[in-house]
Amino acid sequence: MKRWLPSPPLSLALFVVWLLLNQSLDLATLLLAVVLAVAVPLLTRRLRPAAVRMRRPGVALRLTGVALFDMLHSALTVARLLLTRRTPAIASRFILVPLDIRDPNALAVLAMICCLTPGTAWGELSFDRSALLLHVFDVEDEAAFIAMIKKRYEQPLMEIFES
Repeated sequence: MKRWLPSPPLSLALFVVWLLLNQSLDLATLLLAVVLAVAVPLLTRRLRPAAVRMRRPGVALRLTGVALFDMLHSALTVARLLLTRRTPAIASRFILVPLDIRDPNALAVLAMICCLTPGTAWGELSFDRSALLLHVFDVEDEAAFIAMIKKRYEQPLMEIFES
């Protein structure tokens, strides 16, 4: 079974998304959905990092809530700043965040959180994975921002993926 479906959740997601995108249940659409659900995971098997060994699902659920709250809060803050401040008054800059996390899956989740949060953009990850360069739309206290990233995202990700 693993030989033909190396990632059943990915296959299921591809199947469902294809049907939703086509808004049809005719035979041709179903057959193409099956082909995609089998072929894409097989073709992309080598692109995935090490197998995910997620521990502490409660922490993962809490991190999801924290990230969603932060995304909403950040979207409202960025909108307010764009509507009320002049461009020179916005303190955007690059910030170097030292990292303790090393797991590639945890780093991928951190990248998604940073990229999906309005006002932050993942710049680069150092070759040794010890530092992350983030561009932040508006930040006044760089040390407080680094501490927030480490406490709200890095610490839970380490518990989930590296414990």
